[in-house]
Amino acid sequence: MENELDRMFLHSKEVPKIDDEFIKYFNNFREYMMMYNCAIKEVRTKFEVLNADFSVTYKRNPIEMIKSRVKSPQSIFEKLQRKNLELSMDSILDNISDVAGVRVICSFIDDIYEVAEMLVSQDDVKLLQIKDYIKNPKTNGYRSYHMIIEVPVFFARKKQNIKVEVQLRTIAMDFWASLEHSMKYKQDIIDTDYVVDELKKCADIIASTDLKMQEINNAINKEKEIV
Repeated sequence: MENELDRMFLHSKEVPKIDDEFIKYFNNFREYMMMYNCAIKEVRTKFEVLNADFSVTYKRNPIEMIKSRVKSPQSIFEKLQRKNLELSMDSILDNISDVAGVRVICSFIDDIYEVAEMLVSQDDVKLLQIKDYIKNPKTNGYRSYHMIIEVPVFFARKKQNIKVEVQLRTIAMDFWASLEHSMKYKQDIIDTDYVVDELKKCADIIASTDLKMQEINNAINKEKEIV
């Protein structure tokens, strides 16, 4: 099965010149993408372990689902160009922090902050950046908790620290974001302002529902403590 890098070259209108320099570049890119995929496995495993521990200790799972992806070669190169950065493997490693992405879908808002705190408290996880779009939503209504972390990945002959973007959302936030993303790229929208306004209203309704579900869950837990 061809991977994304293969597709980029095999289906490109411009056939790249095959020489020693191109082959070296191509092989280096494959190696870097392998490294990012391994970093994703490291982070996914950490979340899976936390979820398993929660299941045994607290008899519940705060994490509903874990998704992951590596940015496409085209997206990576376009981002480097937008930032006027060198088009090289080292430039990707040093300057692009979201090549590897892990998305964690949680049951409740409180779970997001608790799971995030447990992850970054691990001594081999370095927290580089936080963007809290739950407490500070984007103007379009988007809500999510973003972190850039760095984790060590051990290979056959070296250890490499690799950046991974982690997004934590509730089920409702993920539902809205997925639909908003698909609608945003439809080319035949006539009344764009109407769609944007209605999506913002939906985001606010979903946020209110998340808060109400959190209140209900807190009340249930409080009753359990009394009993």
